[in-house]
Amino acid sequence: MTERHAILSGSTFEEQIGYARAVVDGDRVHISGTTGFDYATMTISDDVVDQAEQCLRNIEAALAEAKCTFADVVRVRYLLPDRADFEPCWPVLRRCFGDVRPAATMLVCGLADPRMKIEIEVDARRRLPPHGGAVSSHSEAPAVPVEAYEPPYYMAVFTTVRTQDQSGYSETDARLEDLVKGIPGYLGTDHAQTPGGLGITVSYFRDADALTQWRTDVEHRAAQQRGRAEWYQSYTLHVAKVERSSGFTRAQVPQGPTAD
Repeated sequence: MTERHAILSGSTFEEQIGYARAVVDGDRVHISGTTGFDYATMTISDDVVDQAEQCLRNIEAALAEAKCTFADVVRVRYLLPDRADFEPCWPVLRRCFGDVRPAATMLVCGLADPRMKIEIEVDARRRLPPHGGAVSSHSEAPAVPVEAYEPPYYMAVFTTVRTQDQSGYSETDARLEDLVKGIPGYLGTDHAQTPGGLGITVSYFRDADALTQWRTDVEHRAAQQRGRAEWYQSYTLHVAKVERSSGFTRAQVPQGPTAD
């Protein structure tokens, strides 16, 4: 089952019309057409550049709630009633998207309110998160699997489908990651999440005592209880003894100088 939840900004338009500022559907984030209203005051500037800046602030807030940034945006659409207003906005748009270079479309069309001079819509794709949770601040680092240790050792395979309410999950997940590293005999953890929303965490331990120490840790058990109450639609846990292990790493090919 794919995780899907809505993000609301507090705009009165969302309640009156019946839509969300953004919808998170698995690893995809869809931000609705966003105008230059300050949603806290429901006011809007007369200047198109000011409106563009406010549009982007509104979009950035929605992306942050979806655990994304402008760097995750893959498509952007600009809608303006007056094509002459587009070019003055370019420096503002370039600050957010100049390094990202998403696919983009500009349309000249009427907007719902004559005060609106620009509307911006974006689609983003979340990068694969650790533990099936929030996007890591180290998401640019290359993925490296846990090494193949000399058997025997133990592995715990935890597979999850999460609920829409993930409040507090990422903080607890980060805390548990710090805790498990302090367990003598902990060897490492592999993480993955499928586009369909299945999270897979495989943790490795040198012996059964290390695994038992982690299983009975007080904070770990409290997190499990909260997970059953709030974060998990379903999960399974498989514990196995590794009797054979091997690995492979492709050798790096030295890069020669390139001609100018």
